[in-house]
Amino acid sequence: MDVWLLRHAKAEESSDSGRDEDRALTSGGARRAVAVARGLAALDPGIEAILTSPYRRARETAGPVAHAFGIKKVIDSRSLEPGRAPADVARELETGGWSAALLVGHQPLLGSIVAFLIFGDERREIPLRKASVAHISWTPGASGTLEALLPADVLVRLGAGS
Repeated sequence: MDVWLLRHAKAEESSDSGRDEDRALTSGGARRAVAVARGLAALDPGIEAILTSPYRRARETAGPVAHAFGIKKVIDSRSLEPGRAPADVARELETGGWSAALLVGHQPLLGSIVAFLIFGDERREIPLRKASVAHISWTPGASGTLEALLPADVLVRLGAGS
């Protein structure tokens, strides 16, 4: 299975409600999410499903990717909320039946998921910067291989050429 992980783009420092889960992307973050989505689509990774944290900033980052891939339904996944366990995400991936899935979420959880899928140890976190992508080839029950770490700037350039 190909697992792609995308950290949300730049978000506002606080929301009107004061709740972390309501923080929206900044206008620059929204533009970056669209540009990164185009770059990811240019790679033609065969993504079949997009799972996102239900937090607003992650959903707003996932939306342009779904549009770029023609995916009609983005799956809100509570296992991608901050503070969750990487093993919960792995179980969700195992039962999904996809050959390629994109996870959209937050640090430090995404970095811990990368570590869990590669090393089997979430403490060996590989952090992701905002709007950057990691790609892992993973077989459930086995260790995965980190295929790529793609900074947002690289994805933006890839998308500009398509």
